[in-house]
Amino acid sequence: MDVKMNEVVESLYKRKSVRVYEEREIPEEMKDMILESAVQAPTAGCQQLYTILDITDQELKEALAESCDHQPFIAKAPLVLVFCADCKKWYDAYKEAGCDARIPGTGDLMLAITDTAIAAQNAVVAAESFGIGSCYIGDIMEKCEENRKLLNLPDYVFPAAMLVFGWPTKQQIERQKPKRCDRKHIVHENTYRSMDGEELREMFAYKCNNSTYDEWCSAFYNRKYNSDFAKEMSRSVSKYLEQYGKYTEI
Repeated sequence: MDVKMNEVVESLYKRKSVRVYEEREIPEEMKDMILESAVQAPTAGCQQLYTILDITDQELKEALAESCDHQPFIAKAPLVLVFCADCKKWYDAYKEAGCDARIPGTGDLMLAITDTAIAAQNAVVAAESFGIGSCYIGDIMEKCEENRKLLNLPDYVFPAAMLVFGWPTKQQIERQKPKRCDRKHIVHENTYRSMDGEELREMFAYKCNNSTYDEWCSAFYNRKYNSDFAKEMSRSVSKYLEQYGKYTEI
């Protein structure tokens, strides 16, 4: 069977993060379609375990641009959405019905985060179909105390992802998409297999450019994994996790 690439698949191949936008708004009809596409996403038990915050206040955009690792382009984006994993609304609904509802646990949170990420990606794909660029902002998980206050987040609501959207500039459109790892290293058949040193070096060889693997990996480790923002993200997420009840055998 000769399978040809269609428009949807082609857009998935071509999509890349866009951080510089033209100074023009996204039409309300397109914004509505992006949001509606998000809420049509697959969801566990049809629960839609997420709430989407549409950030329209410019001062709030600017505050989020600062709290999310000082990234001014966030404040310039015509559309900013925060996707929250929401265990609160069902907990409240159960109590409203008179149920003896247990406190949401980490399993509930993980399921909600999955729902939330799927909805966010639906929004990305919908925006891409209109020619609208987007960028995920993982930094929304940092600074728990500050961002909870900015967004009025109650217990059992976790800001899993922020997305900013806008019309990409010509330079952004023409910018080459970063290469991905070869699929053979990413897709394991049936069961997980740990990769040995030789395969790890092969997998990341394309990233090393004029450096050795050890040089590149050490620099990346310091810039990302061992960075202050990575440590802050772990601290902040740990604070969110404190809200969730521990599992006990019934």
